[in-house]
Amino acid sequence: MTVVASTPPPRLPVRDRAASPTRAPGVSPMLTRLAEERATGVLEREHGTLHLAEGRVVHAESPLATSLATLLTRHGGLDGAAWREAEDRADEGRLLRHGVTPGVLELAQASALYDAAYFALAPSSTPGRFRYGGAHWLAGVHPVPVGALEQETLRRRALLPRIWPDPATDGAPLVRADPVAAPAVPSRQAAVLARVDGVRRAVDIARELGRPAFHTLVHLRRLAAAGLVSPRPAPARDRPPDTGTDPYVALLKRVRDALEAL
Repeated sequence: MTVVASTPPPRLPVRDRAASPTRAPGVSPMLTRLAEERATGVLEREHGTLHLAEGRVVHAESPLATSLATLLTRHGGLDGAAWREAEDRADEGRLLRHGVTPGVLELAQASALYDAAYFALAPSSTPGRFRYGGAHWLAGVHPVPVGALEQETLRRRALLPRIWPDPATDGAPLVRADPVAAPAVPSRQAAVLARVDGVRRAVDIARELGRPAFHTLVHLRRLAAAGLVSPRPAPARDRPPDTGTDPYVALLKRVRDALEAL
């Protein structure tokens, strides 16, 4: 009997990982694509909007963040009427003519942009939508590359759980705890703690103080870690009605209810 040696099949090609490193996933693939396109317009997401000009983020807004208007009217020497006038006319120069210095405007714009973008880029249950159009009227103040914005957003996401792992303090109404030996807190945290009243949320406290909302989240997580604040407990729910079909059980319950009503 003759044995014929079989030739082994050729090995499948294997990708050289060293030669082609994998790219770390971005916060928003759509935002990355728009940056590569150098697109101009508005990216609308579930928790906020990002304004782009030539592929850079130039402005951001979120209902969970403190607005640029609040920052400027609380700390930039601007009154509300002057802000509304500049916004209505889409005229950055009017802000400067009303006493806001270029340095203050840039600092406030950068702070508001990163603050709102953190919330706007949060994981979402709905897809984003981009509308091509003209640039935002504050596009020239402090444009931010998408890569830098995503890097800062990821840094902020990683920071909060390192301070305190429970995210409930980020969005719930907050209550104070009064431990027997309460630790002393820095003045900026003390200002946040003084406004915890069982009704205000982090975003409410941030706006009242005229501070970025993310910074307020950091303070509240530190206060939670110190045992000084916690989310307000949810109200107790009423016992659901019994849906059993046993007629004898139903009769006994009606008798019990009648007796309790006497």
